[in-house]
Amino acid sequence: MVEGDFRPEPESRKLSGVECISVVVGLGNPGRLYEGTRHNVGFCVLDVLAAHYGSVLQERKFPAQWAEASVESRKVLFIKPMTYMNRSGDAVDAMLRYFKIPHTRMLVIHDDLDMPLGRVKIVRRGGAGGHRGVASIIERVGDGDFARLKLGIGRPRHGEPVEAFVLSRPGDDERDRFETMVSHGAEAARAVLERGLDAAMNLYNARDVVAMTKPRVRAETRV
Repeated sequence: MVEGDFRPEPESRKLSGVECISVVVGLGNPGRLYEGTRHNVGFCVLDVLAAHYGSVLQERKFPAQWAEASVESRKVLFIKPMTYMNRSGDAVDAMLRYFKIPHTRMLVIHDDLDMPLGRVKIVRRGGAGGHRGVASIIERVGDGDFARLKLGIGRPRHGEPVEAFVLSRPGDDERDRFETMVSHGAEAARAVLERGLDAAMNLYNARDVVAMTKPRVRAETRV
């Protein structure tokens, strides 16, 4: 992609009735220390989404890994801010301004403590809900008028501080549900891009990945 040459679809245009989401942002913290942690589930989903469209995320010009994809014959930007979570808005706002894309045409993917592990929910707009990455974006772009794809990570179960919980990896008994939720989240993001927000919400908001994940059956010991 030629830098500065990104041209999103006009605001008034809809492709086969699909809202023109032009930017998808996955939230997380950079570095190997945070790979696979609950707080980085937004990064995980965006990686799967970018791979599906054959896009290679690279860090250049901005403090973010990003790439362009072709979705339903239109251009979409995928962005992973490399500024750490509480400064996510710095990279996002800089890129929106550079490419002249309204923040209302953005989908932000992030973890949510207040939803159980495995739950996926798409919303059109809202507040930060205590999420520092989302709060940073709202502060920089001016309001919360952008879509979200929320991924449930649940609350601490063993009395650990919330900060330690979100920055840790899922336990052995949670890993299957977490990984299935990542795949489920990428499918939901694809539905937003290809079918529109309303259709995606109808398809995914009522689903629970816990019910979709078959429990492992241990073989009984016979004597």
